[in-house]
Amino acid sequence: MRDDTRRWLEADQAHCWHPFTRQAEWCGHGHHPLVLVKGEGVWLWDSEGRRYFDGNSSIWTNLHGHGHPHLVAAIRAQLERVAHTSFLGFTHPGAADLAARLCAFFPDHTLERVFFSDDGSTAIECALKMAVQFRLQTDAPERSGFIAFANGYHGDTLGAASLGGVGRFLGGCRGLGFPVQHVASLEELHALPGKILAGTAGVVIEPLIQGVNEMRPWPAGMLAALRAWCDDHGIHLILDEVLTGFGRTGSMFACQRENVIPDFLCLAKGLTGGYLPMAATLTTGAIYEAFLGAAERTFYYGHSYTANPLGCAAALASLEVFEQEKTLESLAPKIEHLRRGLAALKSRQPLIHEIRHCGFIAGIELRRPNGEKFPPAERIGEAICLAARAHGLLTRPILDTVVLLPPLAATPADLDHALAALDAALGG
Repeated sequence: MRDDTRRWLEADQAHCWHPFTRQAEWCGHGHHPLVLVKGEGVWLWDSEGRRYFDGNSSIWTNLHGHGHPHLVAAIRAQLERVAHTSFLGFTHPGAADLAARLCAFFPDHTLERVFFSDDGSTAIECALKMAVQFRLQTDAPERSGFIAFANGYHGDTLGAASLGGVGRFLGGCRGLGFPVQHVASLEELHALPGKILAGTAGVVIEPLIQGVNEMRPWPAGMLAALRAWCDDHGIHLILDEVLTGFGRTGSMFACQRENVIPDFLCLAKGLTGGYLPMAATLTTGAIYEAFLGAAERTFYYGHSYTANPLGCAAALASLEVFEQEKTLESLAPKIEHLRRGLAALKSRQPLIHEIRHCGFIAGIELRRPNGEKFPPAERIGEAICLAARAHGLLTRPILDTVVLLPPLAATPADLDHALAALDAALGG
């Protein structure tokens, strides 16, 4: 181990606290995590000089690859002008241009307003608070609750966490936040009593596929049916496209696959191409207008780094790359290549129980050959991802489902490398 690697690890294990991490194991004797120091394209390097395919897009964020010259140049040019200015009582060109570009993805007089924040959790938080305040200001104060789907995940701030259906993420906060009714399907939604519907402000869903629920796609047509149900019951539709936005499902936004326009659209992760933390909540003109007029109607919410100019510059540059490199047009054949490669991998590996696939998102569930789940204590998913590192692949599991979510810039050859690494890790 190099001296600088040892120094960084000692400092980290003495002072850092990592998310979703068993810190006792992380800081345990003999545990030597990777220190990532460089990225280029779809590849990452550690401090020991080893190269890895970025198999989960650096936690589902990176689109065009690391060090993309157009994004780097845009960020550098903005940095030379100004790194940050307040968005409270001021504006700047990047925010104005980015808001207009985002709204332009949708028909006129639909999603017309953009509220910027910092990450996916705060994008959801904004939508929830807007939805509740809208009801207060339109003579429907009883509509203060939400409906969310079982096993979903929408972030870790208190409001967003209250929507979550994964108990281990709630910690000591269960029962706090917004009142939420969980359902597992459209059928359960239709069976809810009128009393619950009368108190509901909005329904929240990850469109087309649930991410943290081991990458589980929704049935085709489900999103369009949910939109119709919301319209019938006067309930707002809030789409969490933090994962699915910006090409991950094969279209710019997942909702476009079923021609659905939500009342709130929550974006983050890929918004800046994966280069800087930034989020956006889009909503309709009708909702926005309910906040106009008297001072008490103001939406009192915001962050110090709202509409950060560097983030806006990165986001605008990322959208330009989509156009310049015809990213969406090039995705269809790569998605098909990935689908065929995953099917071939499953045919060779008896531990693969099921592959769940939507666009450039894949979940590879591992079970015993007889279909039984592995005991949780065995942590098979973690073991396979750790083994894949030796073959040049970095990714993380969700329980015993290995996630493969490559940058959109990945080539067929890059995808083959990732699949071969998983094959080798599984004993192929």
